[in-house]
Amino acid sequence: MSKEHRVIDLSRAPGERTSWGRPKVVVYLWAAAELLFVTNAWQISSKLRIKVLRVFGAKIGSDVIFRPRTRVKFPWNLHVGDRAWIGEGVWIHNQDDVILGHDSVVSQETFITTGSHAHRRDMALITRPVIVEPGAWLTARSVVLGGTTIGTSAIVTPNSVAGPNQVLEAGGIYSGNPARKSGERFPE
Repeated sequence: MSKEHRVIDLSRAPGERTSWGRPKVVVYLWAAAELLFVTNAWQISSKLRIKVLRVFGAKIGSDVIFRPRTRVKFPWNLHVGDRAWIGEGVWIHNQDDVILGHDSVVSQETFITTGSHAHRRDMALITRPVIVEPGAWLTARSVVLGGTTIGTSAIVTPNSVAGPNQVLEAGGIYSGNPARKSGERFPE
């Protein structure tokens, strides 16, 4: 008795352009600007990087640090509070809103994504926002998936995966895949 395995014809899959939120020309202009001014490791000015992100609709507070080699899929879906730090090599694949609270840290090589196909048979894109509350810290190479909220001052440890649709409590330290509470950031 053999089990039939189906293959999805990806030419019929619902297109990702439904999540663009801007005309094609704006998306393409952003791709060029991102390459020249944001992702470019030779462009060392955080202020210039932030100005370009703002021109394309990012809402970024004051005194934010935005390191080189970062990628932002759609800046118009990015909201960053005052004094936040975004480390080198961070990839924000934000087909939905990504909200980074004030004084939050996203360390190097972290990946935040709001989109998934969630094992759908038609491969349709599903998007959900990511919320990183004030003071939270996503440490190096952590992954945060759509629908996840990282509580105030919580930490996601290196190489951990938060989400999808997970709520990490304020002040907790979270480790593993999936991220589970392993301690308190500020024990009394």
